[in-house]
Amino acid sequence: MLPLPLPFPRVKICCIASEEEAWMAIRAGASALGLVGPVPSGPGAITEEQITAIATRVPPGVATFLLTSHQDAGAIIEQQKRCRTSVVQILDRLVSGTYEELRAAMPGIGIVQAVHVMGDEAIDEAIGLEGKVDAVLLDSGNPNLPVKELGGTGRTHDWQISARLCERVRLPVYLAGGLRSDNLATAIRTVRPFGVDLCNGVRTDGKLDPAKLEGFFAALRAG
Repeated sequence: MLPLPLPFPRVKICCIASEEEAWMAIRAGASALGLVGPVPSGPGAITEEQITAIATRVPPGVATFLLTSHQDAGAIIEQQKRCRTSVVQILDRLVSGTYEELRAAMPGIGIVQAVHVMGDEAIDEAIGLEGKVDAVLLDSGNPNLPVKELGGTGRTHDWQISARLCERVRLPVYLAGGLRSDNLATAIRTVRPFGVDLCNGVRTDGKLDPAKLEGFFAALRAG
């Protein structure tokens, strides 16, 4: 069954760096927080100890996403056990182990797979994830570069591809990549995602900016 449309998309604020930032995002209206583990490039990476400290202090009802660059199921399982988040967001393709192994070893933990939208092949990639993960997240990285881009680029991608993907994939879809208060309405009208995800668009000099957060949620309410 396709996910039911929501009055507003769910909002995930990513690259949370401290408990203070977590509460700032929650009070603004975020329903999910992204906590970035070690990655080859991009902003927001913090230590596993910091991730655990934040994840264990978030109130019930707010999802905590562990962003992992591991491509081995066993390594992902062990990292989640250390960090104790409610969701694992896999930033790169799984090359060792299976989603079934992840599900069996992490009962009750959400599994979200990032799909980097570089062309129409992203649609088939997302369709292939049906029945394996709980949601997909569309981002603007490039895992094929010598130094992989796995998110946090601040770039948009072709939303027309993302729109076609949302129409065909029977999974909740989060839209990420270059979202800001001034392009949010167009992104939502075009793609109609289940949720939106942003990092750079609500930050100034790398720090979560209360004014930008307020502007983003005001733009979301205004439609």
